[in-house]
Amino acid sequence: MGMAALLVLAAGCGGGDGQGAGADDAALAAANRAFQAEEQKWRDQRLEELLRPDGWTSLVGLHWLELKAHYIGSGERIGNTMRMAFGPARMGLVTRDGQGRYWFEPEQGVELTLNDEPLKGRTRLYSDRDSEPAVIGFDEGKGKLNLVQRGDRHALRVRHADAPTRLQFAGLQYWPADPSWRIEGRFIAHPPGKTLPIADIVGTQGESPNPGAVEFERDGQVYRLEALGGPDEGLFFVLADRTSGHGSYPAGRFLDAPWPGTSGKVVLDFNRAYNPPCAFTLFATCPLPPPENRLDLAITAGEKNYTGKVH
Repeated sequence: MGMAALLVLAAGCGGGDGQGAGADDAALAAANRAFQAEEQKWRDQRLEELLRPDGWTSLVGLHWLELKAHYIGSGERIGNTMRMAFGPARMGLVTRDGQGRYWFEPEQGVELTLNDEPLKGRTRLYSDRDSEPAVIGFDEGKGKLNLVQRGDRHALRVRHADAPTRLQFAGLQYWPADPSWRIEGRFIAHPPGKTLPIADIVGTQGESPNPGAVEFERDGQVYRLEALGGPDEGLFFVLADRTSGHGSYPAGRFLDAPWPGTSGKVVLDFNRAYNPPCAFTLFATCPLPPPENRLDLAITAGEKNYTGKVH
């Protein structure tokens, strides 16, 4: 049950006398405790995901593949553009064939895995846009490498459990959880197949599924956010507001919401607005808010700008 519904229920519990007022106060206090506990649980899960050994704070490299062949590894004789911060001195050779496919041939004697199974020879590097991406493991599983595609460019993304951004993580800061920022909005469906141009922080632009928009009201004003996503994954918003660069991350924040039911109602809990990975690492390729989602509203709720070191 949402906080607003709990407050309405509490308001109807008393009969107007002192005893009733006391019951109302107790119900309000219980509703607030439940709300705060729910928000804290979400924050704890958010922190846990960020700090997983392969979470966003574990990124240590994003190496763009500009040539047909690149040797990769952490050794001094590896070219600077492909020299990794962690891993074997010589890990192997990445090549691109005439059909634009990428392959990896491991260095002899190096212990690596492919999707958690021992890697014995040359293998196809499927990207994060394929149904089954290839993930190469090294350093006894502490490191992971995979191919990412952004537009017509490809890069090797490298993660490691010993990343300074993970081990020296400075923590998350939030505005106080406020039930007034849990707002019920109205979903307005777009025609099937509609897309929205979304640019990312590395200059790539692509079309993302745009199933509809959500209108909501705050302080007597109506605002509108264009939604990404779909029925299976729910709604996803990339947004900026008056706090962007003034308390929250300058490039905007993310927000998730469930897919609307038959009533078309959607609850936007701005207490759960969160920073994109780029707030914590230099090696992510985060989407930027489209012009439609730059709100003339100060959303003083959710995650504040990260104040720790970004390596």
